[in-house]
Amino acid sequence: MADLTIDREAMGQLSKALAFICGADHPTTLALKAASDGGSKQDIAKARKLFLALKSTDRQAAMAMLNN
Repeated sequence: MADLTIDREAMGQLSKALAFICGADHPTTLALKAASDGGSKQDIAKARKLFLALKSTDRQAAMAMLNN
C-alpha cells in the first residue's frame, strides 16, 4: 500500500467514501477533498500521507467502496 498511486478523480471518490466511514470533518476526508479539487502537489502529498496513516480497516473499507 505504501507505493499506492491515487489520481485526482480517485481522491474525490475516496473523500466521499471516507466521509461515510470516518465523517465529513475527518482530517483525511478534508485533505482528500482539497487534493481532488485542484490541490497543489503539497495538498496531494498531505492527502496521501494521511490516507496511508489511517487504520488498515478504514483504508480497506474506502477502497472497497471504490470498487462497487
